[in-house]
Amino acid sequence: MRRFRGESLHKVDVKGRVSIPAQFRRVLEEGDPDFKSGLNPSCVLVHNQKSKKCLEGYSISSINEVDDLVSRLPRYSRDREILERMLNAQSSYAQIDDNGRLVLSLKLRQRIEIESEAIFIGMGDKFQVWEPNAYRRDMEQIEYEFNLYDEKDNPFNLLQSKHSLDA
Repeated sequence: MRRFRGESLHKVDVKGRVSIPAQFRRVLEEGDPDFKSGLNPSCVLVHNQKSKKCLEGYSISSINEVDDLVSRLPRYSRDREILERMLNAQSSYAQIDDNGRLVLSLKLRQRIEIESEAIFIGMGDKFQVWEPNAYRRDMEQIEYEFNLYDEKDNPFNLLQSKHSLDA
Protein backbone atom coordinates (compact mmCIF):
# COMPACT_ATOMS: atom_id res chain seq x y z
CA MET A 1 0.00 0.00 0.00
CA ARG A 2 1.12 3.56 -0.68
CA ARG A 3 2.23 5.80 2.18
CA PHE A 4 1.62 9.44 3.01
CA ARG A 5 4.79 11.36 2.05
CA GLY A 6 5.86 14.95 1.60
CA GLU A 7 4.66 18.40 2.58
CA SER A 8 1.97 20.36 0.76
CA LEU A 9 0.65 23.87 1.51
CA HIS A 10 -3.00 24.65 0.70
CA LYS A 11 -5.44 27.54 1.04
CA VAL A 12 -8.39 27.14 3.41
CA ASP A 13 -11.58 28.95 2.39
CA VAL A 14 -14.00 30.66 4.78
CA LYS A 15 -16.12 27.49 4.99
CA GLY A 16 -13.07 25.46 6.06
CA ARG A 17 -12.67 23.62 2.77
CA VAL A 18 -9.11 22.66 1.94
CA SER A 19 -7.78 20.58 -0.94
CA ILE A 20 -6.04 17.37 0.05
CA PRO A 21 -2.85 16.67 -1.89
CA ALA A 22 -3.64 14.36 -4.82
CA GLN A 23 -1.12 11.76 -3.70
CA PHE A 24 -2.74 11.71 -0.23
CA ARG A 25 -6.14 11.10 -1.85
CA ARG A 26 -4.72 8.03 -3.63
CA VAL A 27 -3.55 6.65 -0.26
CA LEU A 28 -6.98 7.30 1.25
CA GLU A 29 -8.67 5.55 -1.69
CA GLU A 30 -6.43 2.47 -1.29
CA GLY A 31 -7.03 2.48 2.47
CA ASP A 32 -10.82 2.73 2.30
CA PRO A 33 -12.42 -0.73 1.94
CA ASP A 34 -15.70 0.89 0.81
CA PHE A 35 -14.09 3.00 -1.92
CA LYS A 36 -15.15 2.33 -5.49
CA SER A 37 -14.55 4.30 -8.65
CA GLY A 38 -16.99 7.19 -8.75
CA LEU A 39 -17.17 7.45 -4.95
CA ASN A 40 -15.13 9.57 -2.56
CA PRO A 41 -12.84 8.08 0.09
CA SER A 42 -13.31 8.61 3.81
CA CYS A 43 -10.73 9.18 6.51
CA VAL A 44 -10.61 9.70 10.26
CA LEU A 45 -9.29 12.92 11.79
CA VAL A 46 -7.94 12.66 15.33
CA HIS A 47 -7.92 16.06 16.96
CA ASN A 48 -6.55 15.74 20.44
CA GLN A 49 -2.78 15.69 20.35
CA LYS A 50 -1.20 16.11 23.76
CA SER A 51 1.80 18.20 22.78
CA LYS A 52 1.17 19.18 19.15
CA LYS A 53 -1.28 21.61 17.60
CA CYS A 54 -2.18 19.50 14.60
CA LEU A 55 -4.78 17.08 13.32
CA GLU A 56 -3.80 13.53 12.44
CA GLY A 57 -5.53 11.91 9.50
CA TYR A 58 -5.78 8.17 8.99
CA SER A 59 -7.10 6.05 6.18
CA ILE A 60 -9.86 3.69 7.31
CA SER A 61 -7.45 0.73 7.14
CA SER A 62 -4.79 2.56 9.18
CA ILE A 63 -7.17 3.63 11.94
CA ASN A 64 -8.48 0.06 12.09
CA GLU A 65 -4.90 -1.12 12.72
CA VAL A 66 -4.57 1.42 15.54
CA ASP A 67 -7.91 0.28 16.98
CA ASP A 68 -6.69 -3.32 16.85
CA LEU A 69 -3.58 -2.36 18.84
CA VAL A 70 -5.72 -0.62 21.47
CA SER A 71 -8.10 -3.59 21.70
CA ARG A 72 -5.17 -5.85 22.62
CA LEU A 73 -4.78 -3.95 25.89
CA PRO A 74 -6.59 -5.40 28.90
CA ARG A 75 -10.29 -4.60 28.79
CA TYR A 76 -11.22 -1.94 31.38
CA SER A 77 -7.58 -0.98 31.97
CA ARG A 78 -7.00 2.72 32.48
CA ASP A 79 -4.46 2.83 29.61
CA ARG A 80 -6.99 1.33 27.23
CA GLU A 81 -9.71 3.71 28.40
CA ILE A 82 -7.43 6.72 27.90
CA LEU A 83 -6.44 5.61 24.40
CA GLU A 84 -10.02 4.80 23.43
CA ARG A 85 -11.15 8.21 24.61
CA MET A 86 -8.31 10.04 22.84
CA LEU A 87 -8.63 8.08 19.60
CA ASN A 88 -12.40 7.58 19.41
CA ALA A 89 -14.14 10.40 21.26
CA GLN A 90 -11.61 12.95 20.03
CA SER A 91 -11.88 12.02 16.37
CA SER A 92 -14.32 12.29 13.52
CA TYR A 93 -15.01 10.69 10.18
CA ALA A 94 -14.49 12.93 7.19
CA GLN A 95 -15.35 12.33 3.57
CA ILE A 96 -13.42 13.86 0.72
CA ASP A 97 -15.75 15.85 -1.54
CA ASP A 98 -16.02 15.63 -5.34
CA ASN A 99 -13.37 18.34 -5.71
CA GLY A 100 -10.80 16.51 -3.53
CA ARG A 101 -11.40 18.72 -0.53
CA LEU A 102 -11.78 18.08 3.16
CA VAL A 103 -13.99 20.30 5.31
CA LEU A 104 -12.39 21.37 8.58
CA SER A 105 -15.06 22.52 11.00
CA LEU A 106 -14.66 25.84 12.78
CA LYS A 107 -14.00 23.90 16.01
CA LEU A 108 -11.12 21.98 14.39
CA ARG A 109 -9.68 25.11 12.75
CA GLN A 110 -9.79 26.94 16.08
CA ARG A 111 -8.19 23.99 17.88
CA ILE A 112 -5.11 24.08 15.65
CA GLU A 113 -5.31 27.83 14.91
CA ILE A 114 -5.75 27.51 11.15
CA GLU A 115 -7.02 30.60 9.37
CA SER A 116 -6.25 30.83 5.66
CA GLU A 117 -3.65 28.10 5.03
CA ALA A 118 -2.95 24.54 6.12
CA ILE A 119 0.06 22.38 5.50
CA PHE A 120 -0.34 18.63 5.02
CA ILE A 121 2.55 16.51 6.27
CA GLY A 122 3.02 12.90 5.20
CA MET A 123 3.84 10.60 8.11
CA GLY A 124 3.78 7.18 6.45
CA ASP A 125 0.61 5.49 7.69
CA LYS A 126 -0.99 8.81 8.69
CA PHE A 127 -0.82 12.49 7.78
CA GLN A 128 -0.86 15.64 9.84
CA VAL A 129 -2.56 18.99 9.19
CA TRP A 130 -0.86 22.04 10.71
CA GLU A 131 -1.05 25.79 10.69
CA PRO A 132 2.11 26.54 8.63
CA ASN A 133 3.97 28.63 11.23
CA ALA A 134 3.26 26.12 14.00
CA TYR A 135 4.62 23.35 11.76
CA ARG A 136 7.74 25.38 10.98
CA ARG A 137 8.40 25.86 14.71
CA ASP A 138 7.83 22.16 15.42
CA MET A 139 10.12 21.17 12.54
CA GLU A 140 12.85 23.50 13.84
CA GLN A 141 12.60 21.73 17.21
CA ILE A 142 12.84 18.30 15.57
CA GLU A 143 15.89 19.40 13.53
CA TYR A 144 17.50 20.81 16.68
CA GLU A 145 16.93 17.54 18.56
CA PHE A 146 18.15 15.49 15.60
CA ASN A 147 21.37 17.48 15.47
CA LEU A 148 22.07 16.64 19.12
CA TYR A 149 22.54 12.96 18.23
CA ASP A 150 26.03 11.71 17.61
CA GLU A 151 26.67 9.26 14.76
CA LYS A 152 26.15 6.07 16.81
CA ASP A 153 22.94 7.33 18.48
CA ASN A 154 21.34 8.57 15.27
CA PRO A 155 17.66 7.45 15.12
CA PHE A 156 18.24 6.11 11.60
CA ASN A 157 20.29 3.37 13.27
CA LEU A 158 17.01 2.02 14.68
CA LEU A 159 16.06 1.10 11.11
CA GLN A 160 18.74 -1.54 10.71
CA SER A 161 17.51 -4.86 9.47
CA LYS A 162 16.93 -7.67 11.94
CA HIS A 163 19.78 -9.57 10.33
CA SER A 164 22.29 -6.83 11.09
CA LEU A 165 20.97 -6.53 14.67
CA ASP A 166 21.42 -10.28 15.21
CA ALA A 167 24.98 -10.26 13.85
